[in-house]
Amino acid sequence: MMALFISAFVTLFVVIDPPGCAPIYASVTTGASAQQRRAMALRAVGIATAILIVFALWGKQLLGTLGIQLDSFRIAGGIMLFLIAMDMVFEKRTERREERAQKIAETPEVEDVSVFPMAMPMIAGPGSIATVMLLMARADGLQERLTVMAAMFAVLAIMLGALLAAGPLMNLLGKKIEAVITRLLGVLLAALAAQFVIDGLKASF
Repeated sequence: MMALFISAFVTLFVVIDPPGCAPIYASVTTGASAQQRRAMALRAVGIATAILIVFALWGKQLLGTLGIQLDSFRIAGGIMLFLIAMDMVFEKRTERREERAQKIAETPEVEDVSVFPMAMPMIAGPGSIATVMLLMARADGLQERLTVMAAMFAVLAIMLGALLAAGPLMNLLGKKIEAVITRLLGVLLAALAAQFVIDGLKASF
């Protein structure tokens, strides 16, 4: 169970990317008070948690309703995660997040960023939703499913901590260290994505 927890935790941590979201959150909440930043961080993580729980528990039934086989979803999800990994390695993902944050910062009437862009798509985006569904699909039995859920909650707890400490954390890491970490995590995610595709192809053929 510990091996499953570590595997699920690392996969979700790389996809959700708390260190990458923290500086973005700091930049889009520069005009907010400390109390407002705390409230938005709690709301963003709470909404994202609810979304991921729904897809973790009922995602398989949703696929069945749409007539999509689980192995097909494994392959598609693996390809999606691989594209995210490539963006991380070549710094495209960070650039897009910063552009989105800049657009929101330039729109004075937008004050609450907890729902968009923080809860969706930064925390509970297509990549994290697909990852949760894939991990739950691979889990065998209630105990393994609970282990995956525990890993998800652990990553979301780290995300909440990162958002609450976004300002000091950004100063501590710095742009260069953050870029190195992002690239290393991107390589790891690429390998995990390839494994998802291999598992889906093996089961299909």
